[in-house]
Amino acid sequence: MSFPKIGNLAPVFTLQNQRGEKIALKDYRGSKNVVVYFYPKAMTPGCTTQACGIRDTKQELAALDTVVLAISPDPVARLAKFEEKHELNFDLLSDEDHKVAEKYGAWGLKKFMGREFMGVLRTSFFIDKEGRLRHVFDKVKTKSHDQDVLSYLQQNF
Repeated sequence: MSFPKIGNLAPVFTLQNQRGEKIALKDYRGSKNVVVYFYPKAMTPGCTTQACGIRDTKQELAALDTVVLAISPDPVARLAKFEEKHELNFDLLSDEDHKVAEKYGAWGLKKFMGREFMGVLRTSFFIDKEGRLRHVFDKVKTKSHDQDVLSYLQQNF
């Protein structure tokens, strides 16, 4: 799979968040930049580290007119538990059929402990206020993801 092309309009989507509300990417067009990040599974160590980092940088991201939408194949109920357990302050979106992950090229073959399987490829996308894809973070490190995103935004926007 390949990522959407930089400069093109980002693939649109509408998904349910952890509270069962429908969140659409188009709702931010004209008002906010959006970081969309795909992660494999709520409440696992790496995904928790990544989410807590984003939680702790929310004010800095907001100062740059940026919101975060985190997408995983988890059901809404699991996302609600993840939010509550770690006091997360951004939308966690459920993509159980991984159709949105596929549109973004964030679904593919993974290898773990000698086994191959299809799953979420930890990837993040920066979408500007006009809805155009401006950057792909394809080598995401859970421990530094929040700072990598923040640094990119501070240098480029």
